[in-house]
Amino acid sequence: MSALRAMPLLTVTDLDSAVAAHTRVTGMEVIMNHGWIATLAPPTDHSVQVSLITKDPTGPVNPAASIEVRDLEAALEEARAAGLEIVYGPADEEWGVRRFFYRDGDGNVVNVLAHL
Repeated sequence: MSALRAMPLLTVTDLDSAVAAHTRVTGMEVIMNHGWIATLAPPTDHSVQVSLITKDPTGPVNPAASIEVRDLEAALEEARAAGLEIVYGPADEEWGVRRFFYRDGDGNVVNVLAHL
């Protein structure tokens, strides 16, 4: 099992205003925008990313971070073996990912995903 990408998720109340502020300050650009979540990255290097999220449309809470993995089922098995609370999923989402959320011992909710 290996992580392919990790990004913080910042909860915002107004996506358009947040995008405008963060792109202006950081020089990043929007590389994905679903209307409820937008991902920003530098124009020449998409390995650095941050997402701004208003409200997750299917999960019960907004996660604090997303981690893309190669093998979602193996990650889920490890999360369960570690005794972590599975907050959501696993679920196949209409935007092309399979994912689950877990809550760590400090209460942080992490979205673990793999593209379908």
